[in-house]
Amino acid sequence: MKINNFYSCSIKLAVFFTLSLMIFGCQTNKKEAGQIVLEEVGSIKKKVSIEEIEEGIKAYIEDEKLKNKGYFLINDEGEELRLKLVRVHTEYLSNLGHNSHFACVDLADERGDVYDVDFFLEGEPGQMQVTETSLHKLNGKPRYSWKQLVDKTWRRIPVGQASNALLGVKEDRDVFEFYYEAVLPKINSKAKIWFPIANSDDFQEITVKSVKVPGRQTIEKDEEFGNTVMVLELDPSHSGESIQIIYSVIRMEKTPYPEKEEDISRYLEPNLLLPVGGRFKEIAEEAIRGKENDGALVHARALYDYIIDNMRYMKFGTYGTGSADLACDSKTGNCTEFHSYFISLSRSIGIPSRFAIGASIPSERNEGGIDGYHCWAEFYAEGKWWPVDISEGNKYTALATYYFGRHPANRIELSKGRDLSLPTLPQSGPINFLAYPIMEEDGEIFYPKTTFSFNRINK
Repeated sequence: MKINNFYSCSIKLAVFFTLSLMIFGCQTNKKEAGQIVLEEVGSIKKKVSIEEIEEGIKAYIEDEKLKNKGYFLINDEGEELRLKLVRVHTEYLSNLGHNSHFACVDLADERGDVYDVDFFLEGEPGQMQVTETSLHKLNGKPRYSWKQLVDKTWRRIPVGQASNALLGVKEDRDVFEFYYEAVLPKINSKAKIWFPIANSDDFQEITVKSVKVPGRQTIEKDEEFGNTVMVLELDPSHSGESIQIIYSVIRMEKTPYPEKEEDISRYLEPNLLLPVGGRFKEIAEEAIRGKENDGALVHARALYDYIIDNMRYMKFGTYGTGSADLACDSKTGNCTEFHSYFISLSRSIGIPSRFAIGASIPSERNEGGIDGYHCWAEFYAEGKWWPVDISEGNKYTALATYYFGRHPANRIELSKGRDLSLPTLPQSGPINFLAYPIMEEDGEIFYPKTTFSFNRINK
């Protein structure tokens, strides 16, 4: 694939929605409740752009807020929800054809609960009207899934009846191309940027098919964790340019595995945002009370269950720093908080544990956008490293047992570890974790706008 094809991802995403309408059930013509019908779109000459759909849904929400004292109102089983916009999922916006459009939006209520709401719109730019709304998720937990039938329609499936594949899990093996793109902001002076280059290991075979980056490039190695990092030296002439990488990935499902490690005691030590001991030891000891003599595997499961029972997955307010203290205080966060909390608790009672980050590839469709990075953890017990994904176990209760000891095949790992140390570092010191590029200009840290997308090969 040529690098120019990278730009076709947005077109592919729109086409994909048109042909398969994803899992969200973008409704244009209905056979019956909960069933979505494909449309003939070959005669359409010009589609409304993704930007116009985003403008349309934002304008609709803003207009509704003006009518309702600053809140967007949705009735949920008799309860009136008073919501405010958190973000529009631009990776899922789609033109469905015949002036029909789809938008997926996060809205938060006054308590901080975040609702993932699907909107279906009709009309031309500037005149779009919302025809239907559907509350798909609450704090990341889906209320339903979608399954494509033989006649190419999509039917709503209760989560309890959905297969693992419909809940995000591809077992055994997955093969896909992964597209990593970041757009640089305006640069006023000299700047540097750091971003990971994915490596092959026993569970993923990585081929870098194409790289297009600006500036002077250097490859550096993180000796402690084995990460490969590209460092770019930039100047104002590189403003607005892009980092573009295309990977070919063969990924295997990850199960407990032995690893020859001379000294795993380093995975008991604290990191800058991962304290060990103190209240974390007290909480961990309380979680394993009555199981003190049952071994590290039982203890780790008790901590896993404790976090699932006591934390809410919420991308709202402060999140995404990977602070175990924040997770402990707020009992909310994204995958970084979930796994940081687990690592601090585990290390505090003598269970070695470690962090990794990359992206989760959608299992229920074969191409399109990805909703940002995803991270996970591993702990050491009985001579093996055990994979866990607590935030996914929290979202999908039916898969809580699966995610204790497994990572599905549909993901890519970009880097390992916390407090990454490289020959060249930002002035602020070691890098907390690395998935999106980190840019430094005059001592100030910036995060360029980054998007991930994919194309599955083994369709």
